[in-house]
Amino acid sequence: MSTKKSTPDIILIVITLSLLAVGLIMVYSASAIWATYKFDDSFFFAKRQLLFAGVGVVAMFFIMNIDYWTWRTWAKVIVIICFVLLVAVLIPGIGMERNGSRSWIGVGAFSVQPSEFMKLAMIAFLAKYLSENQKKITSFKQGLVPSLSLVFLAFGMIMLQPDLGTGTVMVGTCIVMIYVAGARISHFVGLGLLGVAGFVALILSAPYRIKRITSFLNPWEDPLGSGFQIIQSLYAIGPGGLFGLGLGQSRQKFFYLPEPQTDFIFAILAEELGFIGGSFVILLFSLLLWRGVRIALGAPDLYGSFLGIGIIGMIAIQVIINIGVVTGLMPVTGITLPFLSYGGSSLTLMLMAVGVLLNISRYARY
Repeated sequence: MSTKKSTPDIILIVITLSLLAVGLIMVYSASAIWATYKFDDSFFFAKRQLLFAGVGVVAMFFIMNIDYWTWRTWAKVIVIICFVLLVAVLIPGIGMERNGSRSWIGVGAFSVQPSEFMKLAMIAFLAKYLSENQKKITSFKQGLVPSLSLVFLAFGMIMLQPDLGTGTVMVGTCIVMIYVAGARISHFVGLGLLGVAGFVALILSAPYRIKRITSFLNPWEDPLGSGFQIIQSLYAIGPGGLFGLGLGQSRQKFFYLPEPQTDFIFAILAEELGFIGGSFVILLFSLLLWRGVRIALGAPDLYGSFLGIGIIGMIAIQVIINIGVVTGLMPVTGITLPFLSYGGSSLTLMLMAVGVLLNISRYARY
């Protein structure tokens, strides 16, 4: 690999910081009422988001200056550490339970979600495997099965929490990477059928998942139960119109839409800033994905390309699923909107991932 570094992708930095700024404003706007009611502090969530944003930005610029080949060297160790954390989070007294899911390790309001960091660890490890075994990827037994075995082991452990949303993003990202590496479509078809069967089994194994599916198909069948979130989200987006009700003027954040600063923050954004504001955010994400793909394609080696594709694939999948859920096009999955939704682990992880992408851009030719 060439050791000649250039300046990082400035456009990517500007886009990322722009999304982060929009996110900080919207987290405060969406959470102020709920934070005042619950903690008697309208800035409760905003201050924590600002803190994690600061940590994430520092981490992004720090990682931007670390040679991305370092992640190839330490990929196995990082994945092992993440597996240990996934086990630890299931141990009573260590793992913290919220909303029926044991996914956090920490104290009080400050905690980390190991499954979030497993996504990036798996991308780094899979990029290493694919770059070293690309010729084998067309073989089902020698290429596809080994590359997916560890992925589904991690998925299984994440489902023990359970956290279907994070697990789905991780698996989807890895499948994108394997497909780009040259895996045969026929192999994916066969695995896809097994995957659908397994997905159906997961849904049927938990009544709340069945309700989420039925509420997605017809939320008005149970408007005060399983369909409540989707209906309230649509009630937020609809009145927003072209220009919105105005920043801070949302009605749905007044205890109608549960936890509006997290998974459904885009609904509040659309209500307050309208179609124009929502389109602007989607445009920023589109530009970010465009720069990411260019960086991945211009990377000087296969590892850099697979690593870049994995990172940009992860961001794209989360954006598509989150906005799909908020607009009623997909079932509720509990996936945050990158850079905008409240959540320390998710925000820090995304900024770290962009830092890796920025380092790749220092070597890329595009």
